[in-house]
Amino acid sequence: MTTISRFLCLAAVLGLTACANPDRFNDAGNTVDLNNQQGLGNVPPSADPSSPAYFSQTVGDRVLFAVDQSTLSPTARTTLDGQANWLLDNQSYNILVEGHADEQGTREYNLALSAKRASAVQQYLVARGVSAARIKTIPYGKERPIEICSDESCYAKNRRAVTVLNAGLSS
Repeated sequence: MTTISRFLCLAAVLGLTACANPDRFNDAGNTVDLNNQQGLGNVPPSADPSSPAYFSQTVGDRVLFAVDQSTLSPTARTTLDGQANWLLDNQSYNILVEGHADEQGTREYNLALSAKRASAVQQYLVARGVSAARIKTIPYGKERPIEICSDESCYAKNRRAVTVLNAGLSS
């Protein structure tokens, strides 16, 4: 097999692999409504209010940020108020707050910005009564986008902080 044939085969395999799961960046088919961050989908009425599914889908597990900002919008504060109340009612859960940024800017800048976003969420939750010992943060910068395109609609979804529940894990 010639070098060109090998290259074409490799390119075809990589191309097919990349298209194998077009929904890989969606949260189980749920969509993010930028105007209403209170949830990512519908939870059955019988859902357990202390379940992680209830938390992510009804309370809301993420908040969005404006361009180059780490300040919390009124909508973000409303979502975080719900998170704080849920966490105060469900003491067996610790959380990891993931900070994210869009693809604009350098890797270093976006890591620093995503750290500020995660920290803003952490500070808000602590101010609402959640123990700081239950909260860890991690910045991902632009490394884990949920939407990939060079358009503001994608960028807006990637400028976020996501609260991930950890059941029964101690600090």
